[in-house]
Amino acid sequence: MKGLDLLKKPAVAALLAFLAGLFLGLVVLGWYAWPVEWKDADPSYLNADYATDYLRMAIDSHRLSNDNEIAIQRYQALGDLGPTALAAILDNPGSMDTNAILNFKDVVENAVSGEPATPEAEPGTTTTAKIAIIVIILVLVGAVGFFLFKYILPLFRRFTSDDSAARRAQNLTSQTQMTNYEAMGEEAPIAQFMTTYVLGDDLFDDSFSIEAQTGEFLGECGIGISETIGVGEPKKVTAFEVWLFDKNDIQTVTKVLMSAHAYNDPATFQRLEAKGEPFLLEPGKQVVLETKALQLVAVVSEMKYAGEPLPEKSHMERLTLELAVWPKEIVPE
Repeated sequence: MKGLDLLKKPAVAALLAFLAGLFLGLVVLGWYAWPVEWKDADPSYLNADYATDYLRMAIDSHRLSNDNEIAIQRYQALGDLGPTALAAILDNPGSMDTNAILNFKDVVENAVSGEPATPEAEPGTTTTAKIAIIVIILVLVGAVGFFLFKYILPLFRRFTSDDSAARRAQNLTSQTQMTNYEAMGEEAPIAQFMTTYVLGDDLFDDSFSIEAQTGEFLGECGIGISETIGVGEPKKVTAFEVWLFDKNDIQTVTKVLMSAHAYNDPATFQRLEAKGEPFLLEPGKQVVLETKALQLVAVVSEMKYAGEPLPEKSHMERLTLELAVWPKEIVPE
């Protein structure tokens, strides 16, 4: 489908992520979830017409109370709008007492310089608050956009691809029975997962959280594409990385599962060996990964090589892998 093909282009995906983040940040969060409420805003933020009306009321109040200090405060609160508003009133006094206007003008223009009647911190505080709100909104928009671009869009593309490779992989996974270690007389693992790769699932990268029975987070494990061969789409995967992360350890342990072609090719073998200990992909193959507190056994439950035009046994048609994790007794250092 053309619409889905467009989503594969990074520029289009980034634009969609930005627009979605902008909508969520401004409309959903900014206007509905947490709308900004202005309270006790400084008069200097009024437009010219409202500033003139405000000053007319201040002059009227001064005519009745004759309180010079309050008059100065109200005039200075307008900031740069004060002189403009006062000049507009002098040009068009309307029904106001001209003497009252002139008296007010003399008071505010002859005010002794010094500590301003209205504390300077208040306008600055309001401006700072505005800037802070704008920054927060931009950060939220950026975070939402990044999340959509990094996680949601890849998942959307993965599960709505034309050949539905990820969905077929899910079906294969659900049809594969996990190993019953207890029936074999062994201790049951604290975590057990099954995952399947199918040719065409170019975004294949599964990860799983490892938790104790109490719900305590112990680490993570997973499998992803390590190496491809040839060109064009879909990707032809010739090697996978199986990894184990232990929260009590300082590093992630990685093993590389390689096709027969990659395993027997010296250049490819040497290149992949730098990523982790290499193993040849074989049905029933067991690969053990150990960290300070965890042990993972990865078992090749089912596998099938793809055919031509690439070399024989060079890339996978499908691969189903079972991951089982047991705790290890931590050896004191």
